[in-house]
Amino acid sequence: MPFLEMRGVHKGYGKADARTDVLHDVNLSIERGEFVAIVGYSGAGKTTLISLLAGLITPETGSITIDGKPITAPGPDRGIIFQNYSLLPWLSVANNIKLAVDQVFPKWTDAQRRAHVEKYVDLVHLSHAKHRTPAELSGGMRQRVSVARALAISPQVLLMDEPLGALDALTRATLQGEIVRIWTSASSVESEQERKTAVLITNDVDEGILMADRIIPLSAGPGATLGPSVAIDIPRPRDRKEINHHPRFKEIRREVIGYLTATRKSIGAATERERRPLPQLVPVNPYARPSIFGRVARRLVGGTA
Repeated sequence: MPFLEMRGVHKGYGKADARTDVLHDVNLSIERGEFVAIVGYSGAGKTTLISLLAGLITPETGSITIDGKPITAPGPDRGIIFQNYSLLPWLSVANNIKLAVDQVFPKWTDAQRRAHVEKYVDLVHLSHAKHRTPAELSGGMRQRVSVARALAISPQVLLMDEPLGALDALTRATLQGEIVRIWTSASSVESEQERKTAVLITNDVDEGILMADRIIPLSAGPGATLGPSVAIDIPRPRDRKEINHHPRFKEIRREVIGYLTATRKSIGAATERERRPLPQLVPVNPYARPSIFGRVARRLVGGTA
C-alpha cells in the first residue's frame, strides 16, 4: 500500500458562474522514503495540491491518506517548507526552530529541546549564525532555517512548495544540492533506517530531474490533473553540470516538457473557442431603400448587394 496517496481528488473555489475548478481527478501514490517532484506552470494548482497534502485545505471529493490514515488537518507528521520562508522576524535562527520544537515536543526537558535544535542548526550549516535574526541573513540562509525547522519536528513527510523560487540562480543551484544532501543525511541524524518521504512542487523541470526519484507533470489549468509519472533512473549523486549531457536527462526533460506544452496548447485552444465572439447579424428589411448599410447587412446574412 502506498505511504502517501490521493484518490480521485477534486478541488475548486467559488460558486455558480464564479466557480473555478483548480484540480480535477488527481491520483497520486508515493512510497515511503521516495522523493517525488511535481512540476507545472504557474497558476496550474501546484500550491493547492501541496496544501491538500498538508491538510491546510480539504478536497471536495476524493480521499487523501498517509500510512493508510485520512488527512483532514495539519499535523507534525508533515513538515512544510514554503517559498516565502515564513520566519518570525523578531526571533533568532535557533528560536525560530525552537518554536516548532516546543510545540511538537512539549514533554521534553529544556536541555533536550536545546540539544535537538542545535542538531538541526548544525545540519543546515548555520551554527555560526544561530543568534542572528532573519533580517541579518541572506535569502539562502533563511531558506536553510525553514528546512531545519521543518525537519526538527521529525515529520514523516517533507512537503516543499517551490522552496527555491524566490532565490537567484546561483543560490538556487547551491540549495538544490543542499536539500538533497539534507534529505539523504536526515535519516542518519535521527537514527532511522529510512529516508524522509519528500514531495517537491516546482515550475523548473531541470530542478525536478536533478533532485527527485520521480517526476510527475501537472497539466495546465483550470481543472488540472497529474500526467504520466516518469522515473528518474539517473544514479546519485547527480552533478548539475554533468547531468545536462546524460542521455536519460534529455529524454526525461523532453517527455515532461512535451506533456506540459501539449496540455497548455489544448487548454489555450479551448479557451480561444469559448472567447471567440459570434458574428453580429443585422436584421434586414428587404423593402427598404438600398444603402451602404443595407448592402453590408445583406452580405452578412448571405444576400446580394
